[in-house]
Amino acid sequence: MKTYLAKRLLLIIPTILGISLITFVIIRLAPGDPAAMRIGSSVEGSIGDTQMAAEIIEKTRQQFGLDKPIPVQYWMWLKSIATLNFGRSYKDNRPVMDKIWERLPITLQLNIISLFLTYLLAIPLGIYSATHQYSATDKTMTVGLFVLYSLPSFWVATILILFLGGGDYWHLFPISGISSLDAEKLALGAWLKDRLWHLVLPVFCLTYGGLAYISRQMRAGMLETIRQDYIRTARAKGLTEKAVIFKHALRNSLIPIVTLMGHLLPAMLGGSVIIESIFTIPGMGLLGFEAILSRDYPVVMAISTIAAFLTLIGLLLSDICYALVNPTISLEAQQ
Repeated sequence: MKTYLAKRLLLIIPTILGISLITFVIIRLAPGDPAAMRIGSSVEGSIGDTQMAAEIIEKTRQQFGLDKPIPVQYWMWLKSIATLNFGRSYKDNRPVMDKIWERLPITLQLNIISLFLTYLLAIPLGIYSATHQYSATDKTMTVGLFVLYSLPSFWVATILILFLGGGDYWHLFPISGISSLDAEKLALGAWLKDRLWHLVLPVFCLTYGGLAYISRQMRAGMLETIRQDYIRTARAKGLTEKAVIFKHALRNSLIPIVTLMGHLLPAMLGGSVIIESIFTIPGMGLLGFEAILSRDYPVVMAISTIAAFLTLIGLLLSDICYALVNPTISLEAQQ
């Protein structure tokens, strides 16, 4: 196990380098000049001299290192992140890591709550659906979950805001931010209630798709397991159905959905970009979206690198959980 983990951790380094290189080249080749966008039309309006404006933009490009070839820019970026220095934002000249540390806890909070609720609800739903196969409840759940899975999150978010967030109908939930303006003055209990109330709609939008998919995978895994010979043997010995399901069948039924955990994390991180933008939640998703629009290369690269790292860690944890759930799998044998 230790050797396998060491090799997987070492493989993260070249993988991160490859992802960062591709991301770096793509954003550098994309249309738009960060220096020109930072200077904007204010230079021309105040100076009224196109030549002078061009000189200021060129000096800004030199300041950012944008006048150098792309390989040189990438090498400079690599040297800086070797010390975890992601540079300064082109937009406000703040250290990139300061901006990320402000936003990262919010995004992690959203995704951890969403991931927890997804598995908390999907596992019992999948078990119930499998043990009541072809019943009216199973058919209703199947149709409902497939409908949920097919709905795009941005559309659901818009509908929820319209009907439940102060549109033309009910104003039940806040539709922007993660807390009220006076939240800092509230007692701990009131502050926690206010925070959770703000998270209801965005967490729902991040959860329902994964819930629908994982519950169907859980149902399929449970159906496959309860048809095995050792389950028939357990029933023949006179064990109760509850004991058969939860003591003998559940562990092996969890194998398919455990392997999906590592793939669900990057999907949620990607989904949080849309949800955070719609609900104006100051997380990494919104920060990345704004950075792309403003061509803030250091912020885009930092967020991409961190997201890639979290994704690779998620895949590693998925393999570890798979080995723990399935004792027939040896990680050492996969080396």
